[in-house]
Amino acid sequence: MITVTPIEIDGHLFTGVTVALPKTNFMSISNDKGYIMCGALDVALLNEKLAERKIIAGRAVGVRTLDQLLEAPLESVTLEAEAIGITKGTSGRDALLKMAKS
Repeated sequence: MITVTPIEIDGHLFTGVTVALPKTNFMSISNDKGYIMCGALDVALLNEKLAERKIIAGRAVGVRTLDQLLEAPLESVTLEAEAIGITKGTSGRDALLKMAKS
């Protein structure tokens, strides 16, 4: 099952997507600037093979819900995310707010 959830943070709108897979969930929260995602995100791939796309993204591990994704510290972020002030350890919520304001 795929669930799409609107998420508002301090007046900024984001789209949460959860895909229920066997024994796991795939989750992301995004806006038009970037996204945060569960452990399935390959940050190294985005930084190395897809660098020309300048993707703003962060990865949180060990999360099972969108609420956990919002609160979890990001385990890794892309170089483009770092360029707007999102660093390893930034909460998902704070990272999304930085994306919204960039």
